[in-house]
Amino acid sequence: MRVLVVTAVAAEADSVAAGLARAGYVSPGPAPVRPGTAQPLEPLARLCAGGHEMNVLPAGVGPAAAAAATARALGRARYDLVVSAGIGGGFAPVAPLGTLVVASEIVAADLGADSPEGFLPVTALGFGRDTLTPPAALCRAVAEALGARSGPVLTVSTATGTARRTAELLARHPSAVAEAMEGFGVAEAADQYGVPALEIRAVSNSIGPRDRSAWRIGDALAALTDAFGKLPPVLESWTSHEH
Repeated sequence: MRVLVVTAVAAEADSVAAGLARAGYVSPGPAPVRPGTAQPLEPLARLCAGGHEMNVLPAGVGPAAAAAATARALGRARYDLVVSAGIGGGFAPVAPLGTLVVASEIVAADLGADSPEGFLPVTALGFGRDTLTPPAALCRAVAEALGARSGPVLTVSTATGTARRTAELLARHPSAVAEAMEGFGVAEAADQYGVPALEIRAVSNSIGPRDRSAWRIGDALAALTDAFGKLPPVLESWTSHEH
């Protein structure tokens, strides 16, 4: 079983790798380097245990960077599952600070057009799609194992920072639990390759008026590490019985 875990930034990737190390995953050896340098050929970290492999890739911020990096990785090797992982904002009160959420749907929440009547999703315009659905049984199993909330996670290109936009998003997606900036890009790339995708987020801030002093990034990264310390048995069991 080979899983690609895609984060936005290196701090998230390091937290994921630390959790996998707790679960017994180790590097199989030095990463290939660019000729004549000590720089890794690519930022992907390989961790292995018991015949399984987890590759962790910091892809960059936003859906475009995430989609491009995910597609590149999937074009180079075969994967059984892709996981978009990192920190994100939680909708109070369902996803308070430090909690984990697992996406039952991955929604491109700002993909569409504005109008005098309000936001029009891309589906209303007759173009493409704005929602991808991870495997339901796997979502339930992961949420149970992690003690996580499950619900739609919104992908946005601009992080929410006002009460007005928070209300607008909840009016369109009343069951949403969180927002982040990469999930739909990762899932869209995975779907193009016929690979199922999950999204797991640790909540670092409450969605609403922007207040950096209230963010708890360290706590969220610690929660992400805990999550990936518990996750491997669930994924290994699922791939061997359901995929």
